[in-house]
Amino acid sequence: MKEFPDVLVCAIFFGVLLSVFLEKSTSEYEKLELDFLHCRDDSEERTLLLAEKNHALLEKQNYEIYNATLKERNRIAREIHDNVGHVLSRSILLTAAVRAVNNDPKTAPLMDSLEDSLNAAMNSIRSSVHDLHDESINLEHAVDSLIRDFTFCPVGVTYDISDQIPRNIKYCFISIIKEALSNIMKHSNASSVKILIREHPALYQLCFEDNGTDIHYDPAFSGIGLVNMKERVDSLNGTLQISTQNGFRIFITIPKSVNNN
Repeated sequence: MKEFPDVLVCAIFFGVLLSVFLEKSTSEYEKLELDFLHCRDDSEERTLLLAEKNHALLEKQNYEIYNATLKERNRIAREIHDNVGHVLSRSILLTAAVRAVNNDPKTAPLMDSLEDSLNAAMNSIRSSVHDLHDESINLEHAVDSLIRDFTFCPVGVTYDISDQIPRNIKYCFISIIKEALSNIMKHSNASSVKILIREHPALYQLCFEDNGTDIHYDPAFSGIGLVNMKERVDSLNGTLQISTQNGFRIFITIPKSVNNN
């Protein structure tokens, strides 16, 4: 009878020790689990930050390559215009001079053919230079240049568009922004201007607005500037909307299509 309580006491003591040990082990396990989760979160955060940095570096690299390409196109266009173009122009003038003093009817057809070939080459050179120059226009830089020259009031720009913009849309947006800024200086008492240029999956968007209060706009009697804007947008199958609530606002959308090249 005496041994039973001793065994019970030992069992209870062993149970207490086991409980303490298990509690300590559980606490250490939970601490290790928390440390693991923190390490995993830190690792994922560093991975995301690294991915963002790599993406930013890639975008910067692509932008620098794009700008370098535009500069090279401009350089090639200038070289062709200044060198090859001048040589062809001189050759055409010399050919015309030779034809004027040439009295041999046998060489006349050859001179005509030579002159036609030189004129065709000159037209091809002009077309190539024109295309290279147009492709080298950077819309963002062109807009920044217009804003730097505009001192009437502050201008805020939101530019969210890719580098691969169709040439005719570039010129449309540049012309409209130039005309809108000119109209502000001539007709508005605005103290601030906002320009939004954004690309969407199916369209390009241009929003131009000021906070002017001295607004006199009648759609039936639009000035030549607004008429030209509408004609440019219509030629690209786009839409132009004008609002005069809380300032003057021009909202333009141009769809992406195979014709906008």
